[in-house]
Amino acid sequence: MTPPASKEDALMDAEVREKIHLEILKRTGAYHANDHILLPSGQHTSEYIEKTLVTTEASFTEGLGAVIARHFAPWPIDVVLSTGPGALILSHCVARAHPSRPILIYGTKGVSGGKRRVTLPAEFHRLIRQAAKVLIIEDLVSSGTTVRLLTQLVEGLGGQVIGIGALWRRTKRAEIGGKEIFSLVSRDFPTYPPDTCPLCKKGVPLNQEFVKRKEHRKPSSAQEKT
Repeated sequence: MTPPASKEDALMDAEVREKIHLEILKRTGAYHANDHILLPSGQHTSEYIEKTLVTTEASFTEGLGAVIARHFAPWPIDVVLSTGPGALILSHCVARAHPSRPILIYGTKGVSGGKRRVTLPAEFHRLIRQAAKVLIIEDLVSSGTTVRLLTQLVEGLGGQVIGIGALWRRTKRAEIGGKEIFSLVSRDFPTYPPDTCPLCKKGVPLNQEFVKRKEHRKPSSAQEKT
């Protein structure tokens, strides 16, 4: 019989997996590191993740979704719930790979009166039946506000959140509201105001690419002619 893995071995395996996943994100162009970056918030950092690029490589996304599904495989899942385009693509891959063959539903995020909110289309309400087991999938978990709101929504409809799967977890907490967060990357990169930024003090040139991209590049569109 194979002896159980030690805590040190488990930690090493997790670190190896995280490095692999970081390399995958670098290949998609989603993860940018070892730089002096101006964020849209005005803060400075040395790392940046561009969420819109995370799921652009279909084969990579399928593999990442399968890893999350494998982690939650011991638990029966009725529903996979997500919000946002990136998380929705990832959640589709998770739902396909999970042995329970759960259904997939999605909500929308918004801001009302300066406060975040999530909304679930009425057509999906009947799918979260009483005691339905729900797995929440997010691409990036930072403050955890969206996850908490989704949990409230599920429990309000009579469902039960089994856990939270994510591609990237920036928060140091391993759970939110008593629910486990399983993430492929658990990494928080600090941000600094310009006047206290250590990179500024070292004279490292500031990369303003991401802010300029948001300010000057407009999305493409096509309109029906009258």
